[in-house]
Amino acid sequence: MHFEQSDLLKALPKQFFASLVAKVNAKIAAGDDVINLGQGNPDLPTPEYIVTAMQQATAVAGDHQYSAFRGEMRFKVAIAQFYLDTYGVTLDPATEIAVLAGSKIGLVELPWALMNPGDTLLLPNPGYPDYWSGAALGRVRVEEVRLMQENDFLIDYTRIPEAVAQAAKLLYMNYPNNPTGAIATHEFYDQTVAFAQQHQVGVVSDFAYGAIGFDGHQPLSFMQTPGAKAVGIETYTFSKTFNMAGWRVGFAVGNADMIEAINLIQDHLFVSLFPAVQDAAIAALQQYHTNGAVAQLVAVYQQRRDAFVKAVRAYNWEPYVPKGAFYVLMPVPKGFTSATFAEMLLTSANVAVADASGFGDAGEGYIRVSLTTDEARLVEAARRIGALPVFQSGHASS
Repeated sequence: MHFEQSDLLKALPKQFFASLVAKVNAKIAAGDDVINLGQGNPDLPTPEYIVTAMQQATAVAGDHQYSAFRGEMRFKVAIAQFYLDTYGVTLDPATEIAVLAGSKIGLVELPWALMNPGDTLLLPNPGYPDYWSGAALGRVRVEEVRLMQENDFLIDYTRIPEAVAQAAKLLYMNYPNNPTGAIATHEFYDQTVAFAQQHQVGVVSDFAYGAIGFDGHQPLSFMQTPGAKAVGIETYTFSKTFNMAGWRVGFAVGNADMIEAINLIQDHLFVSLFPAVQDAAIAALQQYHTNGAVAQLVAVYQQRRDAFVKAVRAYNWEPYVPKGAFYVLMPVPKGFTSATFAEMLLTSANVAVADASGFGDAGEGYIRVSLTTDEARLVEAARRIGALPVFQSGHASS
């Protein structure tokens, strides 16, 4: 028997990162020494105190039972305390927090939970590719909002046509930003709340890189902005802040109606997370300000950023210097597209990068370099790239 996939599955966009991984793995399998700067997969270990908390929790018999459908209340209380201590934001654990198996799930679920087929979703371009996956699954209409370097990759609300703004039901944004490393300002978030209020648009702030800011910048939570909780929510993941990518744990906070929609759809899809993982996440949050592990992590990423930027500037390749996240956006030399340049780096220099056009056509003309490998390998990657003929010729400026 042959079983054909549903029209819904056929409508999904090609999984960008799966294709990238396959190419890199093929080169490695062939024996090549590939420096993989293409994925946003943290390379450092989960802090020991979190691992210890998990080990202890797995010995608790009660943690072997089903979790509460909407997550353990003790975890939600810890999330609320974390937001109060870190951002000065007050949250009701019962109504303003949803537990997620990684923030990706919440971002992909939302179009199902809050929109009807044909409703309009505003998505940043360039932006995290799986935003488009959620749109396809929800069968909603996407209107792209272009992020431009001359505006520090912040959304320019004056450029959104009035008809599009009036039709929009939800807006996604992501700061610190993937793939650009841009960060939000108080003024920008004030503009966001005003836009949402004027056009009755729900805001979804993807705060995946919320702990990672450089040069003294502490990334702002959208929830800190007056009026933000009335118009939207924020998703947060433990993957980046605590090097817990494989643990699959995160949460959403904010507007009670939006949180209830997430909780309701998850009532039908999941039985929350393994309680021991939630207990480990509690330990992570409770020691966020005292353990020093997060500050040390940010310092490592800044050292890597500075080393890579210095190395590529040596041959006049000027990046968009990120203020947050752990990526460096690099312009593509003349004569290349993002895709052809990324392919050339992989085949000729054994350096894997992300073709930024995979994040939307506004990413064309850039590649994204991930800082999730050690400093020496980043400098070696820069050396390999700089040795290529396109840079040796002196005609590489974009």
